[in-house]
Amino acid sequence: MGVFVLYVAVGMRCLLGIVFLASSLSKTAGRGRFSAFAASVRAMDVVPTGHVRTVAAAVVATEYTAWMLLVLAPAPGFALAGGLLVAFTAAVTGALRRGVYAPCQCFGTSARPLGRGHVLRNALLALGAAVGATAELLPAAAGSPQPAGVAAAVLVGMCAAGVIVLLDDLLELFRPLRTGRPGEPRRPARLPVR
Repeated sequence: MGVFVLYVAVGMRCLLGIVFLASSLSKTAGRGRFSAFAASVRAMDVVPTGHVRTVAAAVVATEYTAWMLLVLAPAPGFALAGGLLVAFTAAVTGALRRGVYAPCQCFGTSARPLGRGHVLRNALLALGAAVGATAELLPAAAGSPQPAGVAAAVLVGMCAAGVIVLLDDLLELFRPLRTGRPGEPRRPARLPVR
């Protein structure tokens, strides 16, 4: 059981580390990326207008710090990641309650508007941070971890992180096409009959 706990901690470190690495890089690695993220924070209407860029910069800096800590000092890394995810969950929930459906700029330039799926994703990631922190703090069991077990935990964490990072894009692939004018209800596209 104790070695399994170690594998859980390794997998969660990998998952959350990659998620925060991708998130922080997507907001800074490219011309105009940070400005687009700041605009999405402004559109969410959760921060006073005069503080939007400061809060956006603080979010990005905290994301960078979270993934670095997950690599170097896992217990504080899990705590910071969990706190940030709880804050994200609260911010998105607040925006949705006010009827704000701004595009999510969590991992770059997605056009997918905020929704309950973003709340659920952030809440599940926060739960994962709590599980990882708990696993990290539990005493190690007698015996040492097997390299294959560690490799499997890393692989599962990487795959889960990839799905999470690309989830908005994957969901966009299955969204019905819009037809008609903006504001009209969505209708499925019809293919020509031959």
